[in-house]
Amino acid sequence: MTQEPISLAAALASFDERWSPRIVTAVNDYDVRVAKVEGEHVWHVHDHTDEFFLVLSGELRIGLREPAGERTVVLPKGSVFTVPRGTEHKPYAPVPTEILLFEPTGTLTVGDRHEDVPDHVDATTGHALR
Repeated sequence: MTQEPISLAAALASFDERWSPRIVTAVNDYDVRVAKVEGEHVWHVHDHTDEFFLVLSGELRIGLREPAGERTVVLPKGSVFTVPRGTEHKPYAPVPTEILLFEPTGTLTVGDRHEDVPDHVDATTGHALR
């Protein structure tokens, strides 16, 4: 990791792929990732970690399957939300959206358990910035 400031705008401008996060820095054992998203991700679960979302631009919706039933949280620009570990969830962006995530290094974007991964979703542990 660099010892210099990182511009999130420059990091986001360095790639075009959707649902394919880039690692901008690390905090202890966590990656700080940015991603461009649009459309649907996949239903998935992270068995051992929470997943933190910050919406930088656009709007993110996250479907949740909880013991009380399904619900959707709506995150406009500037909103944060943490999906608790073990909660099945499916992010969806109705418009082009940019997000920042905190996840333990090595966490797969499609979780520990997931449905079939479509071609537009990158099943990755994050990519280094170019």
